[in-house]
Amino acid sequence: MGSAESGEQETPPEIDTSRPHPARMYDYFIGGKNHFAADRQTAAKVLRHSPSIRVAARENRAFLGRAVRYLAAEAGIRQFLDIGTGLPTTNNVHEVAQEFAPSARVVYVDNDPLVLAHARALLTSSPEGRTAYIHADLRDPEAILSSPVVREVLDFSQPVALILVAILHFVPDEFGPAKILSTLTAALPPGSYLVASHLVTDHAPDSATGGQAAMREAGIPMQRRESREFAALAFSGLELVPPGVALVSEWRPEADGPRPTPAEVGCYGGVGRKPLCLMPA
Repeated sequence: MGSAESGEQETPPEIDTSRPHPARMYDYFIGGKNHFAADRQTAAKVLRHSPSIRVAARENRAFLGRAVRYLAAEAGIRQFLDIGTGLPTTNNVHEVAQEFAPSARVVYVDNDPLVLAHARALLTSSPEGRTAYIHADLRDPEAILSSPVVREVLDFSQPVALILVAILHFVPDEFGPAKILSTLTAALPPGSYLVASHLVTDHAPDSATGGQAAMREAGIPMQRRESREFAALAFSGLELVPPGVALVSEWRPEADGPRPTPAEVGCYGGVGRKPLCLMPA
């Protein structure tokens, strides 16, 4: 096992099982076992409005794997900062990346104490590479970027892949998502990448609105956006990797067989590259 740091010297925040958390609900939707009654109850309400949300969750997870595979195998990226990691499952970022590049380094970030409790499953690095985990919140990007663990594991003089998969819809406009993204991407050197995905309202607006309301009623901030709004928010100033911003099921699919309908998926994703030099005005 490669060296790893999990921040265990700090007292883990108390796990509040009485309130749902997006990471645990996502785990429930993809068939995991790390969730509590409050997560399942809210998930059931979401499912009543958005019965295909499990499809969206699975397709989103598959998109993440394909995007990381592209970055490691084709784009030559060896460093990954995954914010909004979620609970450990199969094909975690370091597992996919290190299959093609054993020396890849990954820092995972999440604000769910249960993810912290299971962080050891995220730290099974290859001997040549390295993984680490920090407990932090996307809404405080400065704290993430200044973390000693992040700065020790990742070399910001070399390209880094920033991963914001299925997290930006939990940052409504009142939290200033554009500023958060600007802060994070400004810290990345040229040649870095952003991988992002977002639940959208394009294809089933009534279902999306109902599911969003169920989340908000449970105290989870959420804002689904149209795909064009997501594209402008996440990838402004970046060079999109073909096919651009697309349904996650349609982003470089590996099989030619039938795929879910757009209404079933309801999630768009993309990969953008920070230009090597600024274009003249």
